[in-house]
Amino acid sequence: MTEAAPPMLRLRNITKDFGGKPILNGVDLDVAATRAVALIGASGSGKTTLLRCVNFLEPPSGGEVWLDGERIGMRATRSGFARLPARELRRQRAEIGMVFQQFNLFPHMTAIENVIEAPMALRGLNRKDATEQGRELLARVGLADRAEHRPHQLSGGQQQRVAIARALAMKPKLMLFDEPTSALDPELVEEVLGVMRRLAEDGMTMLVVTHEMGFAADVADEVVFMDGGAIVEQGPPEELFRDPRQPRTRAFLQRLLRQRRG
Repeated sequence: MTEAAPPMLRLRNITKDFGGKPILNGVDLDVAATRAVALIGASGSGKTTLLRCVNFLEPPSGGEVWLDGERIGMRATRSGFARLPARELRRQRAEIGMVFQQFNLFPHMTAIENVIEAPMALRGLNRKDATEQGRELLARVGLADRAEHRPHQLSGGQQQRVAIARALAMKPKLMLFDEPTSALDPELVEEVLGVMRRLAEDGMTMLVVTHEMGFAADVADEVVFMDGGAIVEQGPPEELFRDPRQPRTRAFLQRLLRQRRG
């Protein structure tokens, strides 16, 4: 019998407090390599905070984050564990791509310049190789003809696709998406979701905070419902959406359905 491969991402007992107020309450979650996991839940349920704890943009108050067998943000010492130096943390973060709600592109740079900046600065790629890779990535997200455009010359959907290409340029082991379509006009949402669908089909390991239930149902291998800083229920989308076991999950999905009908 073949032993199951360890998860690409492993979260154990993740807690987070802000000013003494608990935001995350002991979250355990595994994300297997090449799998897409969607985090759903109401605003304030802890989804974005959990995502930011994965790459230590918000250091957890407690618990462990492991990526591909390496503990993130901490190192073993004789007396236990200690925070990693900033340089080592930057090296770890290079393995985790993140796409935010806002596009966060450098406004004075073209699309291709935005994409190649980090691989040159952090991976040591020369400009020629970085540019060749960057153009391939822009083509992958459908923007081969926008390489020389600056952000103000691009639509919101195009800017978000440049942001995805920029994250992919670091060749991450894991991609995090934090409501990547929430700042877009409705007619631009699908072009970004289409890129994310193709990434999932290509086997990118993804953890996605989303309010797009159709995307979660169609693309995610697993859906995780959070409420009150904890995971209430998780499972394959066809099961969780069709027959949720927990009353809080049912109430959340019914509320969404009423909002859409209204």
